[in-house]
Amino acid sequence: MRCIGIFGGTFDPVHYGHLRTAFELRERLALDEVRFVPCGQPPHRKERVTPSAVRMEMLAAAIADEPGFVIDERELMRPGPSYTVDTLASLRAEFPETALCLLLGMDAFLDLPTWHDWRKLLGFAHLVVAHRPGWQAPREGLLGTLIKSHRTTAVRELRERVAGSIHIEPVTQLEVSSTELRRSIRAGIEPRYLLPDNVWRIILASHCYAAPHEETTEVS
Repeated sequence: MRCIGIFGGTFDPVHYGHLRTAFELRERLALDEVRFVPCGQPPHRKERVTPSAVRMEMLAAAIADEPGFVIDERELMRPGPSYTVDTLASLRAEFPETALCLLLGMDAFLDLPTWHDWRKLLGFAHLVVAHRPGWQAPREGLLGTLIKSHRTTAVRELRERVAGSIHIEPVTQLEVSSTELRRSIRAGIEPRYLLPDNVWRIILASHCYAAPHEETTEVS
């Protein structure tokens, strides 16, 4: 059975933490592809999101040379808040016989009960949690019970059915934050070795993270 990884986020900007995690999970789980799904309207974020065209350009540049990495624009095309459950329902309808793996960091997994209709996620996909040193998978409460009921340690089981399992996979620890990158860039700190050079060139050309008083205004 084919197995596709679904990797969502604002990617504002995409950085090596995103890319390395996606790469390691694709290799270790033998995923046929990883779909990067840029968020259109993040339900939990209050800060202004960089225009989707710029985020798409950065993401396309970042994954251009990596076979098996593709961009999925469905959240950008869909009006209203970008709820993951809606995205997975759409993907399930498109790929009814394919195993889908929602790729999450442990921090996102711990926040799962705040997500819209989060209990429905396992009906559409497996949950693959990228585990880094310093994070502890819950053993009690809602998520602890969920893990006990659905956890698998055998990667092959992710291909034996289309959805319903939770798999926790260790990945390399790269503590890179898009929020901190935006702040440091506005402060004039160059993000070399934190994101690809071609992404940095797009940031420089677009002024997308310039301080408010430095932003240019287009005149139509």
